[in-house]
This record gives sequence, structure tokens and C-alpha cells, in this order.
Amino acid sequence: MQDYQEAMLKSLVAVAWADGRVEGEESEVIEALLDSFEIQGADREAIREYAKTRRTLDDVPLSELSASDRRVLLQHAVILTYIDGQQSEQEKKIVGELVERLRIPTDEAASLLEAADERARRLISLL
Repeated sequence: MQDYQEAMLKSLVAVAWADGRVEGEESEVIEALLDSFEIQGADREAIREYAKTRRTLDDVPLSELSASDRRVLLQHAVILTYIDGQQSEQEKKIVGELVERLRIPTDEAASLLEAADERARRLISLL
């Protein structure tokens, strides 16, 4: 597993824990991301184990992410926060904290968040 993949997956695990729990849909998203990154074997198990314990953004090596990876992470994070049908206040808060930690300029972040929000709402309606 590449460092950026690990950082991205661990960041999304922290986002999944924002509401205090990681349940079925969120676990499925983590599994789908493991599949999309083609993570197998011991690395896959390591992320699964990592996801079993409550995590925060303080646990994540965000410095391993390039500028484009940071933007992709933000979009994935927004979608993940909607996976149970709605975005909670805790989830909104962690997305805001993620924007700050990723150091994405405010105007650009607003545009990315709006697009990701629309995409998440469309995806949820399909479920």
C-alpha cells in the first residue's frame, strides 16, 4: 500500500467515526475503497483493524497527500458523511476541520464541498 493510500483510507476512517460509530454502510464504503485501491492481504487487514477503534483526524498523516489527493479525499469524505442518509452536525464539523487541515483555500473548498454535497445527495437517492 502506498503512503498516500494509507493516509487517505485512515482519514476516511476518522471521518466515518465522526458520529461516534462505524456501522454497516460506512464499513461497506471502506471496503469499496480498499477494493478501488486494490489493497489486499495484510494491508487490507491492517486498515480493517484500524477502523475498529474510534479515530480522529489527529491520528492521520495528512502530510502524505498531494494537492490533488487532498481534494479527492475531501470529496470522498463528504460522500461518506451522507452514507447513512443524512449528514449530522458532528460530520459537518469534521468535514470543516478536514478542510482546514488539508489547507485547501476557502473559495476552492466551498466549490468542492458544494459539488460533493450534490453528488452525495444523488448517490443516496439511488440507494
